[in-house]
Parts: sequence; structure tokens; C-alpha cells
Amino acid sequence: MTFKEKLRGQKPLLGTIVSLPSPELSELLSLAGFDWLFIDMEHGTMSSGEAQRMLQAVKNGCSAVIRVAENTPMLIKQALDIGADGVIVPLVNTASEAKQAVDSARYPPVGNRSVGIARAHDYGMNFTDYIQRANDSVAVIIQIEHEEAVRNLDDILAVDGIDGVFIGPYDLSGSLNKLGDVFSEPVQEAIRTVKIKCSEKGIPIGLFLQKTDTIQAELASGTTFLAVGTDTFFVWSGAKQVLESVRRLAP
Repeated sequence: MTFKEKLRGQKPLLGTIVSLPSPELSELLSLAGFDWLFIDMEHGTMSSGEAQRMLQAVKNGCSAVIRVAENTPMLIKQALDIGADGVIVPLVNTASEAKQAVDSARYPPVGNRSVGIARAHDYGMNFTDYIQRANDSVAVIIQIEHEEAVRNLDDILAVDGIDGVFIGPYDLSGSLNKLGDVFSEPVQEAIRTVKIKCSEKGIPIGLFLQKTDTIQAELASGTTFLAVGTDTFFVWSGAKQVLESVRRLAP
């Protein structure tokens, strides 16, 4: 089953953000049982070659989606050519930007993705099969993370080909002059607006959470795919927990 199909399924999808350029980390997190990995090329330090090796390491039927650094045809093309199951496109604030994201991920005549031979096509061995099914199997997820996007949401969601909307609560809080205060009422009201309008359109809704304590409420509110925590958070929080436990026993 493709990630695009999983997004439309009945089961909530639990993922996490991977920002360190480590195939071993993506392998471990997929083996741990996450449904999908959010590979971050916007804020992470990885190159496309490093991202490809991370994709190659994913196991256990886990899907892997790349967040590109910005909404450009070249970056979207590269992410898909190395074999990502889809792209997350940041800071989509207008309908024209949403259309650009969709067009960059779809081959003609639907879009304008250029045709090349890479890992996604099994280096040419399954070239014809890939280009025939890619438009139907690759997921295009746009990020709504600015108050301008919330204002333009009706027009944005009218763009054909959006497979999911991922809410970026922290950048959204910054655009509302509440930087970091994602639970403030203006930010929560904006998030509620996005959820309601996406639900009305039948568009899957995703959200980042740092911790798990609000997952149940998120699922009840209509969120269907979640990115919980980050690779770096798991490392330092786990290490601190062990250190604190040991130091209590042996001060």
C-alpha cells in the first residue's frame, strides 16, 4: 500500500521527524514500528545523497516522506527521484503556491515534473512502470504554517491534487506573534480552522507533536497522521533519563 493510500485509510498514522543524516537512525525508527518517517531536508543538514541512503535503510513496510527545503520544482523532483513516498512542501500560503507544489510532483499532462532515471525508477529497470503509476501513488502534502495561509485556506484547498495538509504549529505561532506558545488561543483557533476546513473537503490532516500526552485529543479532533517527537529528542531525552536515574542512585 502506498503512503497516499494509507493517508486515505481508516487507521491513524504515527510517524516521527528524522533530521540527522543517518541511515542507521531511519532503519532503527522504522524497525521500532513507526508507520512513516518525516525526513527533514528543510531544517536538517542532509544532502540528497544522504537522504537516499536513509530511504534505502527503511524497513518493516514503513513509509518515508521528505520535507523539501522550499517549494521549488528542482527540490521536489530530486526528493521524488531518490525514492521518497511523497513530499511535504513547507510554507504554502497561497493557491498558486499550492498548485506549484502539486505540478512539480506530477508528470505531464497533469503537472510538469521532469523525467529522469534514478532510484525511484529502479535506475531504469522499471522506468515505464514508475512513470505510469507515479501520479497516482506519490503523495503531495502541503504545510499550512502561517496566518496568511489560514486566511487563504479556501482557495488553497480548492487546488486539485493535494493529498494531505500538515499543520506547522510553531511557525504558525510565530506568524501570530505567539512564537513557541502553540497552545495559546489565537494559535489553537487557527489550527481549529484548518482542521474544520480540511475535514469539510475530506483532506487528511497532519500535525507535529513534541510529546504524546495530547495524541488522543488530536485524533478525536480529526487529525489522521501525526509526527511525534524527533530523532534528536529521543536521543537526548533518553540519555537524560538514564543519567538522572543513575545519579539519584549514585550521587
